[in-house]
Order: sequence, then C-alpha cells, then structure tokens
Amino acid sequence: MPDVIVDALVPAADGGDVYAKLRDLTSYPRYTDAVREVRVVALDEHRVQSHWSVNFRNGVLCWTEHDAFDDVARTIEFTQTDGDFHRFDGTWTLRQDRGDVVVRFACTFDLGMPSLAAIIDPIAREALVENVQLILHGLLGDDIAFLDPTAPRLAVVAER
Repeated sequence: MPDVIVDALVPAADGGDVYAKLRDLTSYPRYTDAVREVRVVALDEHRVQSHWSVNFRNGVLCWTEHDAFDDVARTIEFTQTDGDFHRFDGTWTLRQDRGDVVVRFACTFDLGMPSLAAIIDPIAREALVENVQLILHGLLGDDIAFLDPTAPRLAVVAER
C-alpha cells in the first residue's frame, strides 16, 4: 500500500494557531477548490466523524472518516470508515521549530484495485500530494515551504 508524506515549513508561525486552522476541517473548502465539501458531526470533545468530497484528477472522491484530535500534542489522526478508498488513514502532526512550525501530513492509502495498482497508485499518490499542498497553501498562506522528508535536514524542494 502506498504511503504519502508531505512536510511543510510555516515560517514565523505559532503552533497553536496553525493547529487550530488544521483542526477546523469544515473551513478547508473555503481555502481551496481541491476540497468540495466537508461535513462534520461531533462524536465528543476530541473526536468527529467527517464526510469528505474532494476533486481527484477528472473526478470526485468521497469518503467518511473518524478524526481524533490531540490538542496537547497537536496531532490529528484520521481513519476512513466508508467511501471510495479501500483504505485511507493517517496523521497530521505539528512541531514548533523556534519561530517556525513544521507540519507533516502522513497517510497510507489503498484504492482496492490490486491488478491496476502499479498504474493507478503513482497517479493517486501525486494527486494526493498536490491536494494536500493546495490545502496547506490555502489554510496557511503562500509563505509555506514544502520540504523533502527524506533529506537529512529537511531541505526545501518547492516553494510558491
């Protein structure tokens, strides 16, 4: 199953402010056309069920997930419970790095088409990275820098 990691540096930012923006799932469609709709049903103070509709290449993917928020650690864990993916789960994590914030989106997905995985998975991975980057740009601004998670010191590989 493919894994996707997107690391981003948000310069001159407060981790609490960045986390609050990421935690507000229903705001995502206001900041990017990549996300069509997010509806949220609160399960308790730290968990929600969210229903997503996202542009995916020339189509739309829809799914429902459970999201768990750890406000102290500033993490969001998500697990698909129903929808177009066979499997889709992962985390958003944040860490304050002096005056900056490093955001990591990490997920594992499976489209459930093993005979086509060699063809479809790379396309899906690329589209997922693009959508996450669009969401982050929309939520956190144009100063965000995307980082290479495999580099020893997280070298900047793309900036807008």
